[in-house]
Amino acid sequence: MSATEDRIPVMVPWLGEEEAQAAAEAVRSGWVAQGPRVAAFEQAFAERVGAAHGVAVSSCTTALHLCLVALGIGPGDEVVVPSLSFIATANAVRYVGAEPVFADVEAATGNLTAETIAAVRSERTRAVVLVHQGGVPADVESVRKACAQWDVAVVEDAACAIGATVAGGPVGAGALLAAWSFHPRKVITTGEGGMVTTDDPEVAARLRRLREHGMNASAAERHASRTPVLEQYLEVGFNYRMTDIQAAVGLVQLGRLDEVVTRRRALAARYDALLAAEAPGLRPVRDPAHGTTTFQSYWVLPEDGWPQGRDAVLAGLAEAGISARRGIMAAHLEPAYADHPRADLPVTERITRDSLILPLFHTMTEQQQDRVVAALAREVRR
Repeated sequence: MSATEDRIPVMVPWLGEEEAQAAAEAVRSGWVAQGPRVAAFEQAFAERVGAAHGVAVSSCTTALHLCLVALGIGPGDEVVVPSLSFIATANAVRYVGAEPVFADVEAATGNLTAETIAAVRSERTRAVVLVHQGGVPADVESVRKACAQWDVAVVEDAACAIGATVAGGPVGAGALLAAWSFHPRKVITTGEGGMVTTDDPEVAARLRRLREHGMNASAAERHASRTPVLEQYLEVGFNYRMTDIQAAVGLVQLGRLDEVVTRRRALAARYDALLAAEAPGLRPVRDPAHGTTTFQSYWVLPEDGWPQGRDAVLAGLAEAGISARRGIMAAHLEPAYADHPRADLPVTERITRDSLILPLFHTMTEQQQDRVVAALAREVRR
């Protein structure tokens, strides 16, 4: 890399003056904790994904935890999850004392299917956490149908999937419970933060209590009351709140969502064309037949493996000034799950061993993409 070439990051959040002004207005208002902007963000987000209710929380991890608490999952229960996911998916199951059961994924999407779930389901299975991996929508219709027959609840881990579509509608529409992320590497961001969406008003009300220590009256409700409010703590809850500063940023980001997804999809299509011409042995992630992806992560997988190994390719790209990343992790291979029964997950292990994630962000230029593909093509030919 020459001294004039800048390093290309794997991801850059698209934030601007409008977000800065929104955050500043929240600060100037004097209401910086969970308050009216959080409520407005919840409503706008729920409408965007076709859900009746949104419950803003501190992260997607806490969103997943609350989903499992709301379902009454606990010790003695099993929850089917993909190992091919960020480790928080499996961790949330352990938070409630239940046992995560790792299922394999299909190669094309990196997602669970009804068939891979059925292969590991048992009489103790109470729920499935269905991840829309990297923004690629899972086949929710077939999974929901199968799980309904088994009397198994489906929680959708839609951390990367805001703006994705499935079966002609937005991911999250019709979900029993869906968890979302606003981490800076996601499609839209609030810095940190998450959301649960649901169509059930009673579940939404309980989730709002649980995120605020189990109180029957929120801080905003107590502040707005003209008479003293003596709150009660109805059950053991958590401190999983989002701030109004974050929500102010989130409202602006949500307004940019269509533009962000359109841009990411255009960049992905250009990657597809460049790779087909210069590195034809690589298979990129693509839209499944049942929906469209956000390309929150653009990953590639070599048809016959990397001659020198994936990590050597990453090192070569780094030397060329390109910050690529290893592909999606496999939780069952991490030390945290060394005590877990070893699962037979050949597709998962192939993807996690050989896939890598290329830079993709809203302000990426054609020149930057050209550099990435040229460097990757050199590595493929080594």
